[in-house]
Amino acid sequence: MTLGRTPSQTVGPYYSIGLCRRPEAELAPGGIRLGGRLFDGLDEPIGDGMIEIWDSAGAGWGRSGTDKDGRFEFRVAKPEGARGAPHLDVLVFARGLLRHQLTRVYFPDEADANAADPVLAGLDPDDRATLVALPDGGGLRFDIHMQGSRATVFFAH
Repeated sequence: MTLGRTPSQTVGPYYSIGLCRRPEAELAPGGIRLGGRLFDGLDEPIGDGMIEIWDSAGAGWGRSGTDKDGRFEFRVAKPEGARGAPHLDVLVFARGLLRHQLTRVYFPDEADANAADPVLAGLDPDDRATLVALPDGGGLRFDIHMQGSRATVFFAH
C-alpha cells in the first residue's frame, strides 16, 4: 500500500535548499541587527523556515532561513515615510503552511508613534506586545510564535 503525500511534504521543507542559498539579509549594511527565533505551537524551534522582511516604506526587502534552533537575523534601517509607526512587514514561510503568514515588527523606541498607529491601537495590549521588537544587546529581538499561548498576531492578506 502506498500512502499519498500530505501538504507538509509537498510544501516544504525546501526553503533552506531552494530559497536561502544566497545571503539576502542585509537591507541596510551596518544597520540595526534584528534577530529572533521562529517557534511552533509547542514552543519548539522551526529549523527549516524562512523569514522575509519588507521595508514598509518600499525601500527594500530581505530573506533569512532559520537555523536548527529557529534563529534568523537581518540588518535593517528604520523605515522613514511609512504610513503609521515605522515598521517592517514580515512574511513567514514554513513546513505545513500552504500560504505564508503576514505579520509586522514595530520598533520599541517609537512609543508615541506606536501608540498612534491604527493597527497597534486596534489590538489588545497582549497582542500588541507580540508585534514590538525588544532591545537586545545593541540590536533588536523579534521572536515569532506560530501558535500557542504566546502566538504572534498574523494578518489576513
